[in-house]
Amino acid sequence: MLASFIGLMSQTMIVTAIPVVQAEMKQPLNLVQWLTTGYTLVLGITTPLSANLYEKYNNRQLFSGIISLFILGTILGCLAPNFICLLIARLIQAAAGGVLISFQMTVLVSIYPPQKRGTIMGLSSLVIAFGPAIGPTLAGFTMHLWGWRSIFWVVLPFMIFILLAGWAVMPTFTVAHHLMLDQRSIIELILGPGLFMAGFSLVSTTPLLACPMLLIGVIVSIAFYQRQQKLTKPLLDFRVFHYWSFSIMLIAGAFLFMTLLSAEQMISVFAQNSLHVSSMAAGLILFPGAFLDAITGMIVGRLYDRIGVNRLAIPGLILCVVTTLPTLVITAHISLLTLTLLYTGRMIGIGMAFVPTMSESYRGMRKSDIGQATAMSNALRQIAGALAVTLVVVISDVPNDSVMGMRWAMGLTLLFAILSLAGCLIYACKKGAH
Repeated sequence: MLASFIGLMSQTMIVTAIPVVQAEMKQPLNLVQWLTTGYTLVLGITTPLSANLYEKYNNRQLFSGIISLFILGTILGCLAPNFICLLIARLIQAAAGGVLISFQMTVLVSIYPPQKRGTIMGLSSLVIAFGPAIGPTLAGFTMHLWGWRSIFWVVLPFMIFILLAGWAVMPTFTVAHHLMLDQRSIIELILGPGLFMAGFSLVSTTPLLACPMLLIGVIVSIAFYQRQQKLTKPLLDFRVFHYWSFSIMLIAGAFLFMTLLSAEQMISVFAQNSLHVSSMAAGLILFPGAFLDAITGMIVGRLYDRIGVNRLAIPGLILCVVTTLPTLVITAHISLLTLTLLYTGRMIGIGMAFVPTMSESYRGMRKSDIGQATAMSNALRQIAGALAVTLVVVISDVPNDSVMGMRWAMGLTLLFAILSLAGCLIYACKKGAH
């Protein structure tokens, strides 16, 4: 859990740093946002490999390998001389982080009984959510003192310690099996979503290049899906969608994750570029919401075991919708307190819904399918999150006025929240009918 905590903290630290990197490296926002979009997208792309890697290597080998890869990306980020190197560093970190998150979730869901699943998910959510909670604020503080490279330097010693400690004390509790990974599937998984997302981010600037990329991305993604149906050992097993609870809750959870990441991205950019506050102040705006999201996740995890998903997720999403509505008329004169309170309300609502929807998706699932379901859930949620960040950045750049762009972007995050709420309501109705 500590490794996931540090990894997720590193993921969100860049949110506060984006306006600083944009100004220092003199790059447009729709390119710099790939430091978050690219990270999230690669998380989604590498996550499906986790179930296969979990079988191919024992737990000690896999853990040591992914932490070492994360350290490599972090060192490159510390020394990056230009934006391209910085982006590559982030993508290397993400490749390790995607496997690491699924590694943890697969172990936890497998070793705990179903009646304790909500509690352990809540505890896991508490530990992991503190990373994103601390990340933006810590980044603002360290950047104020030492510049944007500090977001990599502050992570490096912790990951080195985790690597050494894991090698020294972690027992071997899984057995490695001979397993051949389908290379064509891996290539299609990388190219399909990658080209689609890159093309979408370029639509407003270079449409002649963007349109072919979008088309090829869709075609390759369809080819990937069709290939998975034919393989005896697919990279992503789409048969887990036969569980109706998994299908509906995954859709609701994906839109919820889109709501989370898109707003987090835009609030930080708006605070620094439109309200002209420091990176540290922008981090402090995000901190209360992220902190209470973590606490809420722990509490509702225990409540879910007793009262189920509907009484938690639906009220939480309603709260998220209500606290998003005022941002549709946001102005450059909004007080930092008001912005903080609105964001905090959103995050509490998201915290009420996230753990229950994730836990409910495993209802009635065979233990043998949990690994593939976890990989599928994490992959699609991260890809959806990357798409959401790209969407809000592209849309916010359409109006000439940055405040109007912020309103349009928050309107899109409102739509994501409403769609997540609709998914939960459909699930409640269908479950009631049964």
